[in-house]
Amino acid sequence: MTNQPTRTAVRIESIDLIRALTMVLMIFVNDLWSLKDIPEWLEHVAPGVDGMGLADTVFPAFLFIVGLSMPFALANRRAKGDDDRTLVRHVATRSLALLIMGVFLVNGETINEQATGIQGHVWGFICCFSFILIWNVYPKGVHRNWALATKLIGAALLLCMAIRYRGGGDGHLQRFAPQWWGILGLIGWSYLTSGLITIFAKNKVYIILMAWTIFCILSMVYKAGLVPESFSFIPEAIRGGTLVGLALGGVLSALIYDHYRALQDGKNLIRMLLLFAAILIILSFITRPLWGLSKLGATPAWLFLCSAITLLGFLAIDQLVVKRGAARWLEFVKPAGTDTLLCYFIPYFAYASTILLGLHVPDLLLTGIAGLFKSFLFALLCVQLTKVLNRAGIRLKL
Repeated sequence: MTNQPTRTAVRIESIDLIRALTMVLMIFVNDLWSLKDIPEWLEHVAPGVDGMGLADTVFPAFLFIVGLSMPFALANRRAKGDDDRTLVRHVATRSLALLIMGVFLVNGETINEQATGIQGHVWGFICCFSFILIWNVYPKGVHRNWALATKLIGAALLLCMAIRYRGGGDGHLQRFAPQWWGILGLIGWSYLTSGLITIFAKNKVYIILMAWTIFCILSMVYKAGLVPESFSFIPEAIRGGTLVGLALGGVLSALIYDHYRALQDGKNLIRMLLLFAAILIILSFITRPLWGLSKLGATPAWLFLCSAITLLGFLAIDQLVVKRGAARWLEFVKPAGTDTLLCYFIPYFAYASTILLGLHVPDLLLTGIAGLFKSFLFALLCVQLTKVLNRAGIRLKL
C-alpha cells in the first residue's frame, strides 16, 4: 500500500450517513431513561457487568467515526492552503471548544439546584443556547459586529453560570470543575491526540498503524494497572488508551479506504476492511477473558468489538447504500451527519421546554413498544429541527 496523502478535497457521503445514523441512535438511546418495560439489551450494561447493550455501542461508534472522517477533513483544509501549523491550531481550537462544552454540560449533572438558583434542565438549556451564540456560523448578510456581539454574550453567559454554580450535596458544596469532562470533553481529548498524530503522520499508513497499536497496548496496560501514578497528570481519556484507540482505528480504516478508492479497486477495498474487522473481533475475544467487555470500564475488548461493529456498518452503508444509489432513502437523516453538534443539543432544549411548559407525555407513550416508537420519532424530530434551524441560518462549526 502506498503512503500518498488523500488526493483531493472530498467529502465522503458514506461517512456523513453513518455519522447521521449514529447520532439518531444516540438521541434514541439517550431518551430511553424516560421509558419503562423495555428490553434490557437496549440499555447500558450496569457497572462491573461483563457485557454490552445497544446503548454501549453508540459513543465508541462516534469516536471511530471522528477518526474515519479526519484524513478527509484535513485533506480538505490542506487543499485550501493550510500548513501543518494552521492545522495544529485548528485541531487544538476544536478540541478546546469540545472540552468547554463537555465541562459545562457535565456540571449540570451534579448541580445543586437550590444552592445555584438554577434548575438542572434550565442549566442545560442556557449552556446549549450559549454554545450556539458562540460557535454559530452566521450567514454572509449578518454584520460582523452583530456576530461578535452574540459571541461575547454567549461567553458572558457561560462565565456568569460558572461563577454562580454550586454542585453536590448541601453539606459538601462544590465549585464549577471539570469532573470527568463529559461526553463532549472525552471526544475533545481523543480528537486532539488522534488529530495531532494524523497531521504529522501525513497519511502514512505505517505511522497510523503503529500509533493505533501503541494505544491499543496502552489500553491493556492501563486495565492491568501498570501505568505509573506519575503519569496521572495526563487526562485519563488519553493515558487510558481506549478512546484514542477508537479514533485512530477510524483513521486507519479511512486511509485503507482512500487508498483502494483512489485505485478504483473495490474488491480489495472490501477485502481489506473485512480483514481488519475480523482482526478486531478476534482481538476482542482474546482480551475479553482478561478484563471483560465493558463500556464503563473502557476495556480493550469493548474497544476492539465496537470498532469492528462500526467499521462493518460503514462498509455496509458505503457498498449497499451509496454505491448502489440508495442514499436518497437516507436523505432525511443527513442533517444529523452534517451538523451533528447542533443535532446533539436539540434534546436539551426539548427536555427543558417540556418541563418549563408543564407538558406531560401520556404513560401509554412511555411504556414498551409504544415508548420505543416515541423515542425513535423524537430522534427523527430532532434531526428535522436541525434541518429547519440550518435553513434559518443557525449552523454550528468549531
